[in-house]
Amino acid sequence: MIERFTNKTDFESYADFAAGFRLVIPDNFNFAYDVVDAWAEEEPQREALLWTNPEGEERRFTFADMKELSDKTAAFFQSLGVGKGTRVMLMLKRHWEFWPSMMALHKLGAVAIPATHLLTAEDIEYRCRMADIKVIVAAGDDDMVKHINEARPHCKSLEWLVSTGPCVPKGWLDFGKGIEKAPGFRRPAHVNDNSDVMLLYFTSGTSGEPKMVAHDFTYPLGHIVTARFWHNLRPGDIHLTLADTGWGKAVWGKLYGQWICGADVFVYDFDKFVPKDLLAIMEKYRINSFCAPPTVFRFLIREDVKSFDLSALDRCTIAGEALNPSVFEKWKELTGISMREGFGQTETTLTVGTFPWVEPRPGSMGLPNPLYGIDIVDEDGNSVDDNVNGEIVIRADRDGHKPAGLFKEYLDDEELTDNAWHDGLYHTGDIAWRDKDGYLWFVSRKDDVIKSSGYRIGPFEVESACLTHPAVVECAITAVPDDVRGQIVKATIVLAADYVQQAGADLVKDIQNHVKRITAPYKYPRVIEFVKELPKTISGKIRRVAIRATDAANSAIKIPQTPPNKGIIHA
Repeated sequence: MIERFTNKTDFESYADFAAGFRLVIPDNFNFAYDVVDAWAEEEPQREALLWTNPEGEERRFTFADMKELSDKTAAFFQSLGVGKGTRVMLMLKRHWEFWPSMMALHKLGAVAIPATHLLTAEDIEYRCRMADIKVIVAAGDDDMVKHINEARPHCKSLEWLVSTGPCVPKGWLDFGKGIEKAPGFRRPAHVNDNSDVMLLYFTSGTSGEPKMVAHDFTYPLGHIVTARFWHNLRPGDIHLTLADTGWGKAVWGKLYGQWICGADVFVYDFDKFVPKDLLAIMEKYRINSFCAPPTVFRFLIREDVKSFDLSALDRCTIAGEALNPSVFEKWKELTGISMREGFGQTETTLTVGTFPWVEPRPGSMGLPNPLYGIDIVDEDGNSVDDNVNGEIVIRADRDGHKPAGLFKEYLDDEELTDNAWHDGLYHTGDIAWRDKDGYLWFVSRKDDVIKSSGYRIGPFEVESACLTHPAVVECAITAVPDDVRGQIVKATIVLAADYVQQAGADLVKDIQNHVKRITAPYKYPRVIEFVKELPKTISGKIRRVAIRATDAANSAIKIPQTPPNKGIIHA
């Protein structure tokens, strides 16, 4: 299958890959027809999806099953008036119904809008208003139903609510009954052009309102690099990406590239993350390839990993946030596996990665994806030298020459699009530096850089140093205004259970001294706050902007004498 969409699939080195890899993009490409239905015709019994949950339920779907289910689902959606360009929001957690629903929308040329189950009524109302959503398909959980029903009267475009169960509220349609009773599927005469909008994501919104990131129908092909050359998948591999279907990482690791490669997508449908349970699932189902954000690995390495048989597991990839070297080293010690970091955004596919021929360097994102013209530039858009911080950009021509995988636009917002994408450059807003061998190293978001006494300090390097202290489970580094230094470094820390009772001046001093030993002393956190949890977006990213806002409103942060029992210690 993959050979249909690439000029070459095997390479001897990264240099060979960078120079020789190209995509072959058909006209009117449609992932549902050209990949899923094609597998169903050629290898109908090839397993596409293996789903299970903590209760021990299990469902297996072949590509033939997925074609049949997606045809029925498409017919059901057609009966609701869904067609080309119709916008449908899917709030399906990790439930198996997400996959036939996505394929059905693709088959109709509709616009799929995956969304997390954590949305409030206000979030849902905002999305309906901005995107003119016609249908919401959601899991019938009480909280989700409550929020959707509260938002419904304020959503003028919304015509249908569909529940996959267990609850089907009054006024909602039953997904299961709908697909069984729907008439036969009629494939539209012209489903899509490559440039049509296929997928719409609302970004996490670490600052400001979420933006609408629109991807066209070529987007899945960009994930060939994600799956084949980063996850390193082959036909029959069982791959687990932990992400909820409501955010972009799900289609990175639970759908497009994996199915083009002929891999089996494994889904563990849990509500509460229990590290020990996840390790047991990986043992039971003989997972070959696993991808999760560093936060997940930070919890896994605190378990008795060696008591589980993970011998089938030989590939681990990491994305969603920068990887701390201490986590890399500990996981390798426990499993023998070197994690391979990757970098990308909701607006892109994988743009930088640690590919099979590339030796991982703990803390480095890896080397550029050859589909993208990656560069690091200064504030004037000029390329910077090695070892100099700058913004990661993608060199692309918006007039028809953008690489497959790069977003089409911020929907209905030309100003936002032009701010991010101008002069032939897409500006990621992420700061990094490049070493002499071409590896890229993440520093921070552009807005997160701390300027203290003339120094420019990236939060990630300080967070990495803090996380090597045994007391620290999670950490967010932000700036605090200071009359002398301009800004000083603050660490907001979630403590390990064994250290919670030790929170106080002595532990603060110990963490500060530890950071001074690990990194340059001027970077150490002069303010430390211990908290039960960090503020995060609905996709799990740390909201440093929320920490800064709280600090700005809290005058106590400026008082050096703040007593330790208040939780904030200024040193």
